[in-house]
Amino acid sequence: MLSADELARSVVAPGGPAESEVRREFGDQAFGLDGTLDRGRMRALVFRDPKERNRLESILHPHIRALTGAWLDARRLEGTPLVVNEVPLLFEAGMEDEFDVTVVVDAPEGERERRLESARGIPAEEARQIMAAQGDPGAKLNRADYVIDNAGTREALEASALELLDRLRAEAIAESAE
Repeated sequence: MLSADELARSVVAPGGPAESEVRREFGDQAFGLDGTLDRGRMRALVFRDPKERNRLESILHPHIRALTGAWLDARRLEGTPLVVNEVPLLFEAGMEDEFDVTVVVDAPEGERERRLESARGIPAEEARQIMAAQGDPGAKLNRADYVIDNAGTREALEASALELLDRLRAEAIAESAE
């Protein structure tokens, strides 16, 4: 499985392909004393100001797309029948056509906000800004091939995700055998 969030972290890591561009655009204050991106400071900035978010995304997204493409190409060469790529901004970045199947994991707005606050320690106002930047959840649900309900427990989510993964894996293996 490939995670766009992990790729985003890797491209801004010290020595990463986007680190110097982010430093040039946002200054040294965007980085902590250890040289890593100050994610809290950047999160507060980019979710408060859409222009700043677009500026950051214009730096990160080309690098993330290139790494994603290379990873997918390698999986194709290996003959892997099914790959999973976790892309939180799939629809916002206009990448949904690059995949055969799209899955949206959905939870009610209040639950999403509560999880951002409790699990990640994000203040309520910032959580609302993050959610607003993620676009219309209803539009994503309408565009997705599959929707997994995430209103319940982590165990229920995992069971639903594994059930869908098994189904998609079986379909991919059947298609590759043809």
